[in-house]
Amino acid sequence: MSDAQTLNRGPRAYTAFVGIGLLAGLLSGLFGVGGGTVIVPLLVLLLHFNQRLGAGTSLAAIVPTATVGVVSYAIHGSVAWIPGLILAAGSVVGAQIGTRLLPKVSQTVLRWLFVGFLVVVIVSLFLVIPSRDAEFEVQLLNGLALVATGVVTGILAGLIGVGGGVIVVPVLMLAFGTSDLIAKGTSLLMMIPTAISGTIGNLRNHNVDLVAAAIVGVSACTTTALGAWLATLIDPFVGNMLFAAYLVVIAVQMALKAIRGRKKD
Repeated sequence: MSDAQTLNRGPRAYTAFVGIGLLAGLLSGLFGVGGGTVIVPLLVLLLHFNQRLGAGTSLAAIVPTATVGVVSYAIHGSVAWIPGLILAAGSVVGAQIGTRLLPKVSQTVLRWLFVGFLVVVIVSLFLVIPSRDAEFEVQLLNGLALVATGVVTGILAGLIGVGGGVIVVPVLMLAFGTSDLIAKGTSLLMMIPTAISGTIGNLRNHNVDLVAAAIVGVSACTTTALGAWLATLIDPFVGNMLFAAYLVVIAVQMALKAIRGRKKD
């Protein structure tokens, strides 16, 4: 019997799924992330999902969330389609690598990987200086760099259950010089095939709670467009600092859980 089949299905669980989805959708639209940085830790902390199941469920929920986000950003002309597809090609390959590694990595190691991942994101948010005027031009060298970025992002997507936006958005702004809005819209585009590919692999390994993923994903869709609209209004630097503060809280919680898990092992 899989972990998904043994989870409690009381009213509290369904309410939590909806709440997690609403918050994840808002942050997805606001920051151009898939929502995994919200979904995974909250599934683990509130509903006692193990890290593997939380990661797989999160990745499945990202598919509809990112789709709505892309449409919202595309309406404002803030999606770089070719770079997004190049990133996606690399990330699909990386996601398969990540999902193959997922069953072989211990719970404690996964938690520490997630904490380390969040620390990198937090630091990058302080380094990025968003610009609304920068444009994206694809050339040979930065095209190859996009493929490499996609592969690394896909591996993390398969291992940690995030769509990769918290990596791709700052990388597009810092390394490729795009505007913050185009970085967010392009990141969401890349996540769709990445999340689909990773979910297929996770289904084979029984690391997805489909009911939870459906409720979280549909709930997230209702607030993603709102988040994308707010992204055009809020000062980019202020938005980065707010997101960084939230991730610090999540990172501390996950680190404490990892320490407790190690003592039990």
